Amino acid sequence: MKLGLHYWNYSQPADPALIAPTLAESARIADQGGVASFTVMDHYFQMETPQSAADEPMLEGYTTLGYVAALTQRMTLGLMVTGVMYRYPGLLAKIVTSLDVLSGGRAVLGLGASWYEREQRGLGVPVVPVAERFERLEETLQICLQMWSEEDGPYEGRHYKLAETLCVPEPIGERPPIMIGGGGEKKTLRLVARYADACNLFATGVDEVAHKLDVLREHCAAVGRDYDAIEKTLMFSRPVLDETDAFLADVEAYAELGISAVQVLPDRHPVSFAEQLVARIVPRLAAIGQ
Repeated sequence: MKLGLHYWNYSQPADPALIAPTLAESARIADQGGVASFTVMDHYFQMETPQSAADEPMLEGYTTLGYVAALTQRMTLGLMVTGVMYRYPGLLAKIVTSLDVLSGGRAVLGLGASWYEREQRGLGVPVVPVAERFERLEETLQICLQMWSEEDGPYEGRHYKLAETLCVPEPIGERPPIMIGGGGEKKTLRLVARYADACNLFATGVDEVAHKLDVLREHCAAVGRDYDAIEKTLMFSRPVLDETDAFLADVEAYAELGISAVQVLPDRHPVSFAEQLVARIVPRLAAIGQ
């Protein structure tokens, strides 16, 4: 079982001058300690939850990953997940390619339909109906795949028209893997079946995750896609260091469903969280799913 660290909060420590060194040390510890992936959010305002407010610190995601790339060597790097409305697709492909080249082939394109209307309205991002967001999501997937192929000609879609799809330099290796986040059964999982290398679901319970995976399997059958070729991953939002045994027991149950990677969120100072994650959880996760 692979482990990912989802670095979602920049509020600890409170001094903005300490954001960069705290991020750097947390990423270094995770990278050297066997954490497989490092992700950040694609938000410009912090999410509004019982634990956080919109006016808390937030960094732009791809800039953050570029910084982390220079400080690490092993972990894959991506946004969990890129909001489709925040960047033109051709530019997004170039951004992810740049991250991939500069990190030595470690970029992952995480992509989703975007949802946080407060930050979109606040910063002037167009707010469009949900159906249109999913149309744009599918076109963005098509454009990125074309940009990362030998085809550098035009792309004609309903929402996006590109005269050329040049992408030089090319990504390291074949192309960055594509992960689609979300568990929507009619649209999101259909797009996973058609386009993605991986999906990311929320760890909402074994029965519900099993149902989502059954739906994904049906979508794969409908389009002739090999279900087993898609990596299945889960996001945990629970305090995993406070209930480590229960967390690992749940991971074992999810592994039986075919889940091969889980992401966890810091719930305390990020450096302390990374240190304890590496010491207490990484060694025990390694044996799960073998």
